[in-house]
Amino acid sequence: MQKTLQTRQRGTQVKTSIVHLCIDGLLAPGQKLALNSRTRTLSLLCEGPEQIMEQQFSYNEMRVLVPILEAFPHYCPYEVLLAHISSNNPTANSITHCRQRLQEALDNGSWPQEVRPIRRALSSLRTKLHHFNLEVSTIRERGCGLTSLTSGSIALEKG
Repeated sequence: MQKTLQTRQRGTQVKTSIVHLCIDGLLAPGQKLALNSRTRTLSLLCEGPEQIMEQQFSYNEMRVLVPILEAFPHYCPYEVLLAHISSNNPTANSITHCRQRLQEALDNGSWPQEVRPIRRALSSLRTKLHHFNLEVSTIRERGCGLTSLTSGSIALEKG
Protein backbone atom coordinates (compact mmCIF):
# COMPACT_ATOMS: atom_id res chain seq x y z
CA MET A 1 0.00 0.00 0.00
CA GLN A 2 1.35 3.42 -0.89
CA LYS A 3 0.71 6.37 1.35
CA THR A 4 1.55 9.99 0.60
CA LEU A 5 2.22 12.23 3.58
CA GLN A 6 2.42 16.01 3.67
CA THR A 7 5.32 17.50 5.61
CA ARG A 8 6.50 21.07 6.05
CA GLN A 9 10.04 21.96 5.15
CA ARG A 10 11.22 25.58 5.48
CA GLY A 11 7.77 27.03 4.95
CA THR A 12 6.85 24.96 1.88
CA GLN A 13 4.85 21.78 1.61
CA VAL A 14 6.72 18.74 0.32
CA LYS A 15 5.12 15.41 -0.59
CA THR A 16 6.92 12.44 0.91
CA SER A 17 6.13 9.08 -0.60
CA ILE A 18 6.29 6.28 1.93
CA VAL A 19 5.41 2.76 0.90
CA HIS A 20 4.36 0.33 3.62
CA LEU A 21 5.21 -3.31 2.92
CA CYS A 22 3.92 -6.37 4.70
CA ILE A 23 6.30 -9.15 3.81
CA ASP A 24 4.45 -12.25 4.90
CA GLY A 25 6.67 -15.05 6.10
CA LEU A 26 9.84 -12.95 6.42
CA LEU A 27 8.96 -10.59 9.26
CA ALA A 28 7.55 -11.33 12.68
CA PRO A 29 3.76 -11.06 12.99
CA GLY A 30 2.68 -7.43 13.37
CA GLN A 31 5.84 -6.05 11.76
CA LYS A 32 6.06 -4.22 8.44
CA LEU A 33 8.57 -2.21 6.46
CA ALA A 34 8.24 1.45 5.53
CA LEU A 35 10.28 2.56 2.52
CA ASN A 36 10.84 6.30 2.15
CA SER A 37 12.16 6.93 -1.35
CA ARG A 38 12.91 10.61 -0.70
CA THR A 39 15.28 9.92 2.21
CA ARG A 40 16.31 6.48 0.88
CA THR A 41 15.49 4.85 4.21
CA LEU A 42 13.89 1.57 5.15
CA SER A 43 12.27 1.33 8.58
CA LEU A 44 11.06 -1.72 10.46
CA LEU A 45 7.81 -0.93 12.28
CA CYS A 46 5.72 -2.88 14.75
CA GLU A 47 2.16 -2.32 15.88
CA GLY A 48 1.60 1.01 17.51
CA PRO A 49 3.27 2.04 15.18
CA GLU A 50 6.68 1.90 16.77
CA GLN A 51 9.94 2.09 14.84
CA ILE A 52 12.27 -0.79 15.68
CA MET A 53 15.13 0.17 13.36
CA GLU A 54 16.03 2.15 10.28
CA GLN A 55 18.76 2.00 7.64
CA GLN A 56 19.68 4.52 4.97
CA PHE A 57 20.71 3.30 1.52
CA SER A 58 22.86 4.68 -1.28
CA TYR A 59 21.28 5.51 -4.64
CA ASN A 60 22.49 2.27 -6.23
CA GLU A 61 21.36 0.19 -3.26
CA MET A 62 17.89 1.74 -3.58
CA ARG A 63 17.89 1.08 -7.33
CA VAL A 64 18.20 -2.66 -6.69
CA LEU A 65 16.23 -2.80 -3.43
CA VAL A 66 13.02 -1.31 -4.85
CA PRO A 67 12.52 -3.83 -7.69
CA ILE A 68 13.43 -6.72 -5.37
CA LEU A 69 10.79 -5.55 -2.87
CA GLU A 70 8.26 -5.01 -5.67
CA ALA A 71 8.85 -8.54 -6.98
CA PHE A 72 8.43 -10.25 -3.59
CA PRO A 73 7.49 -13.11 -3.10
CA HIS A 74 8.90 -13.84 -6.55
CA TYR A 75 12.43 -13.24 -7.69
CA CYS A 76 13.41 -10.13 -9.61
CA PRO A 77 15.10 -10.92 -12.96
CA TYR A 78 18.60 -9.54 -13.58
CA GLU A 79 17.39 -7.58 -16.61
CA VAL A 80 15.01 -5.62 -14.36
CA LEU A 81 17.81 -4.95 -11.86
CA LEU A 82 20.17 -3.86 -14.62
CA ALA A 83 17.53 -1.56 -16.13
CA HIS A 84 16.94 0.04 -12.73
CA ILE A 85 20.62 0.54 -12.00
CA SER A 86 21.27 1.87 -15.53
CA SER A 87 18.39 4.34 -15.70
CA ASN A 88 16.51 6.77 -13.47
CA ASN A 89 13.27 5.79 -15.15
CA PRO A 90 13.37 2.22 -16.52
CA THR A 91 10.79 1.28 -19.13
CA ALA A 92 9.64 -1.96 -20.73
CA ASN A 93 11.93 -1.14 -23.67
CA SER A 94 14.97 -0.62 -21.43
CA ILE A 95 14.24 -3.91 -19.65
CA THR A 96 14.02 -5.69 -23.02
CA HIS A 97 17.32 -4.07 -24.06
CA CYS A 98 18.95 -5.22 -20.80
CA ARG A 99 17.60 -8.76 -21.34
CA GLN A 100 19.30 -8.79 -24.77
CA ARG A 101 22.54 -7.39 -23.30
CA LEU A 102 22.59 -10.10 -20.65
CA GLN A 103 21.84 -12.87 -23.15
CA GLU A 104 24.72 -11.67 -25.32
CA ALA A 105 26.97 -11.51 -22.25
CA LEU A 106 25.98 -15.05 -21.34
CA ASP A 107 26.70 -16.23 -24.89
CA ASN A 108 30.11 -14.55 -25.16
CA GLY A 109 31.33 -15.17 -21.62
CA SER A 110 31.19 -11.57 -20.36
CA TRP A 111 28.38 -12.17 -17.83
CA PRO A 112 30.49 -11.25 -14.75
CA GLN A 113 31.44 -7.87 -16.25
CA GLU A 114 27.86 -7.11 -17.28
CA VAL A 115 26.37 -7.79 -13.83
CA ARG A 116 29.23 -6.19 -11.86
CA PRO A 117 27.25 -2.99 -11.01
CA ILE A 118 24.41 -5.11 -9.65
CA ARG A 119 26.78 -7.31 -7.62
CA ARG A 120 28.46 -4.23 -6.09
CA ALA A 121 25.13 -2.75 -5.02
CA LEU A 122 23.94 -6.12 -3.68
CA SER A 123 27.09 -6.57 -1.61
CA SER A 124 26.51 -3.47 0.50
CA LEU A 125 22.71 -3.89 0.42
CA ARG A 126 22.96 -7.36 1.98
CA THR A 127 24.91 -6.03 4.95
CA LYS A 128 22.22 -3.43 5.66
CA LEU A 129 19.33 -5.87 5.17
CA HIS A 130 20.89 -8.29 7.67
CA HIS A 131 19.92 -5.78 10.39
CA PHE A 132 16.28 -6.51 9.41
CA ASN A 133 16.96 -10.28 9.44
CA LEU A 134 16.56 -10.25 5.65
CA GLU A 135 18.78 -11.62 2.90
CA VAL A 136 18.98 -11.19 -0.85
CA SER A 137 19.32 -14.63 -2.42
CA THR A 138 20.58 -14.99 -5.94
CA ILE A 139 19.38 -17.45 -8.52
CA ARG A 140 22.25 -18.11 -10.92
CA GLU A 141 21.81 -16.20 -14.18
CA ARG A 142 18.15 -15.53 -13.32
CA GLY A 143 17.77 -12.88 -10.63
CA CYS A 144 17.49 -12.10 -6.93
CA GLY A 145 14.82 -12.46 -4.30
CA LEU A 146 14.19 -11.52 -0.72
CA THR A 147 14.47 -14.23 1.94
CA SER A 148 14.83 -14.44 5.71
CA LEU A 149 18.15 -15.08 7.42
CA THR A 150 16.61 -17.39 10.04
CA SER A 151 13.48 -19.05 8.67
CA GLY A 152 15.33 -20.88 5.92
CA SER A 153 15.09 -20.13 2.28
CA ILE A 154 11.71 -19.44 0.75
CA ALA A 155 11.05 -20.85 -2.70
CA LEU A 156 11.17 -18.00 -5.18
CA GLU A 157 9.29 -18.01 -8.42
CA LYS A 158 9.59 -15.81 -11.45
CA GLY A 159 7.23 -12.86 -11.12
